[in-house]
Amino acid sequence: MFRGLLICAVLTGAAGPVWAEPALGTWLTPPDGKGQTAHIEARRCGDAVCGRIVRTYDKTGKTITTPNLGKRLFWDMKQVAPGEYQGTGWVPLLDATFHGKMKVKGDRMVVRGCIAFVCQSQTWRRIRASS
Repeated sequence: MFRGLLICAVLTGAAGPVWAEPALGTWLTPPDGKGQTAHIEARRCGDAVCGRIVRTYDKTGKTITTPNLGKRLFWDMKQVAPGEYQGTGWVPLLDATFHGKMKVKGDRMVVRGCIAFVCQSQTWRRIRASS
């Protein structure tokens, strides 16, 4: 009987919550101080989500190459609730890492982080869902 209960518990997800990964896909950042934007590709990396800068654009929308192209912007983002993540992020302007949070609602994702006592957030827009 115990063996039957154990099998039922595993099959019904008693081992832990399983949520869809709404953060996966490609996201557009808002313009920075120079008017530049970026496409961030969020993918699975082990049991978490990681994001890399895959394209960058100038203020006219022309594709440009920047020193940050290809670099990780966030990593080890683990889902803590449906659509909510916590992990590590990187601010290219400051070359600093921070404890970050992401919250996805539809095609918008609020990315928030704090360095020391200074906290900031951005809202990114989904341009492509994960395939």
